[in-house]
Amino acid sequence: MNSVPSPFVRAALDAASATPASGIAWLDAARRENLEAFAAAGLPEGRNEAWKYTPLRALSQRALALADRTVAAGLAVDPSNYALPGVEGACVVFVDGAFRGDLSSLDGHGIELVPLAVALAEQPEPLRFALAHRYPHGAADAFAHLNAALATDGLVVRVTDGVVASRPLHVVHLSSGVQPDSAWHVRLLIEIGKHAALDVVEHFATAGDAAQLGTVVANVNVREGGRLGLMALQDASTATTLVRRTQVRLDAGAEATVHALELGGAMVRHELQAELTGDRSRFDSRGVFALSGRQHVDTQLEVRHMARDTASDALWRGVADGRSRGVFRGAIVVAEGADGTDASLSNKNLLLSGQAEIDTKPELEIYADEVKAAHGATIGQLDERSLFYLRSRGIPSAEARSLLTLAFCRAALESLPNAVLREHLGERLVAHLPTGPAAD
Repeated sequence: MNSVPSPFVRAALDAASATPASGIAWLDAARRENLEAFAAAGLPEGRNEAWKYTPLRALSQRALALADRTVAAGLAVDPSNYALPGVEGACVVFVDGAFRGDLSSLDGHGIELVPLAVALAEQPEPLRFALAHRYPHGAADAFAHLNAALATDGLVVRVTDGVVASRPLHVVHLSSGVQPDSAWHVRLLIEIGKHAALDVVEHFATAGDAAQLGTVVANVNVREGGRLGLMALQDASTATTLVRRTQVRLDAGAEATVHALELGGAMVRHELQAELTGDRSRFDSRGVFALSGRQHVDTQLEVRHMARDTASDALWRGVADGRSRGVFRGAIVVAEGADGTDASLSNKNLLLSGQAEIDTKPELEIYADEVKAAHGATIGQLDERSLFYLRSRGIPSAEARSLLTLAFCRAALESLPNAVLREHLGERLVAHLPTGPAAD
């Protein structure tokens, strides 16, 4: 890193110096260590392999103040900004990164929901393993370091052994639009007990178009025989920079399915990491990004098979229009001793404009015997024969293009079990897709 800190790094250090200590020795030490690591390495640059397709030069020149929690706590918020059909369970709302108890409903119908600040005040020790975690990759982990150093708001979710939650949990990250040039940081800790089950809808929404940075780090542990269903809907404002890391750990016989729909944001990155540490565990992921204008969305998927007879299946779709850029890295790692692994990954992409760009990088590392593994990636354009067929049936060109693009994307959402939510997401996707002719 350059010896002179960038405006972004200086602003983050100033924000940390103004943040009061927690009074918990191990937590304050962890925050200090992460801040020092961030200051030493700075933001990743183009030669950093993990970030080579997502330049941060413009962000490094922005001096972002920490979003004011007092301002966020007093803002009037219209719930229609984040209401979703088919999601009527407990709802936890963060506005500009600040927990809003007045907008939240913590009745989890059998699951325990505790704001992070309350959990740290009442019983911090069980959170030590996650919050004192060390990130080893220097600048590549810059935003994880930043989140660990500055996140004071968040949520702790615990599902007791054997409890199957009857309704999905709705976690909302709302950007208010009234705090421009600011940054906010949220931490989520989810523990699903043995043979328990939980569905979560994580929703990034906006009430206004302000240039903000948001970071979210989620640690999810699914114990033996447990099940997680996670739907991530990202529809942030077109001025938002959003960096998320979702880490899922699966014990023996545990299952997790993640669906993701990326629609909004100016620059968005999602690092989805799964570790299958128990025999017969399974991780499935499905995702779509649909981009236009100058949007930039970067998905980094990494699935590590660490035990015997594990399985994973990944199906991701990307669409880029205008001058947008999509990035997808899908990595499958099969560790030594993880015999019996069955893993597959498919990433298909459409370019709807001659000025759009998609970079896709499938990776496969196998260190075990008796393994079934496959991966593939494609980048293309709409099929002209199918387009001609629809037009020959009297369907206008713009509508025909929209129908074909929707059919291409919907393959990644059709397995979502919540039918009402699935239909709504399809409508959101249709509204976001381009309707005009392809750009030259």
